[in-house]
Amino acid sequence: MIWWYWVILGLVLAGAEMVSPSGFYLLFFGIAALVVGAFVGADIVQAVWLEWLLFSALAILSLLLFRGPLLRMTQRTPAQDLDTMVGELAVLLDDLLPGQTGKAELRGAPWNARNEGIARLAKGQRAIVTKVDGLTLWVKPE
Repeated sequence: MIWWYWVILGLVLAGAEMVSPSGFYLLFFGIAALVVGAFVGADIVQAVWLEWLLFSALAILSLLLFRGPLLRMTQRTPAQDLDTMVGELAVLLDDLLPGQTGKAELRGAPWNARNEGIARLAKGQRAIVTKVDGLTLWVKPE
């Protein structure tokens, strides 16, 4: 085949990888086609059967060697309490009776706060965050 056929095939396969959720299969076939196109263009490979054999071997070898690590690098890992507010001190913006919900300030932002203690918490008092439930901080006296 002509070298630029391989280059076009490689670009089409790499482009198809970008627009489809194929899981990095087409990318490696595209890279193999680009490499074969470079070899054919440099007259390193001249026989058509060798071009196809090289294309197949490169695609399969690169899939086996690089797809797994590439998938691991791109997969999101769930957040594992990387930024927890439990144990931090919040300043109450409202008086809170036991079990009541009001407002508290933590890290410069207002939050909903629920008094989980048995004592009344006064406005301006500092409280320890014991649990975060959505946008609500569960607090108890310091």
